[in-house]
Amino acid sequence: MNALIVIATFVVMEFMAWATHKFVMHGFMWFFHEDHHVPHKHFFEKNDVFFLIYAVPSWLLMMFGAMHGFDFKFYMGMGILFYGIAYFLVHDVLIHQRFDWFKRTDNLYFRAIRKAHKVHHKHLGKAHGECFGMLWVPLKYFKEAAQYKANKATKAA
Repeated sequence: MNALIVIATFVVMEFMAWATHKFVMHGFMWFFHEDHHVPHKHFFEKNDVFFLIYAVPSWLLMMFGAMHGFDFKFYMGMGILFYGIAYFLVHDVLIHQRFDWFKRTDNLYFRAIRKAHKVHHKHLGKAHGECFGMLWVPLKYFKEAAQYKANKATKAA
């Protein structure tokens, strides 16, 4: 049952991240998110404050869940933590390449997710945009990634 709570929380976090990104980051907290949409040479961004917005509830749920005999709150906190780790690896490492890991990957899913995020970043203002999710990628980007790989294989042959 505890594993199901972790998995369900992880899945719900994708929808929470989508809504937060669309309505909060591109809404009343645009001040913190705006620098993420503008090319720069800085390692840190004001946008990194959103790490705390998710880390604090995760920590509190794990702490209070542990204080109550490792009840469901602990496992919900773990689901948020695992989503945060996935977000860091996918968004900061793979997509924005803030670290030199996985720079040469040519995985179909990763190529689709990068394309969707690139489409999101083509809009520099807060009012417009698309592809607000992180792990869920619209099918059209998978099709584009597959076509790219097929073209690449044809050229190599």
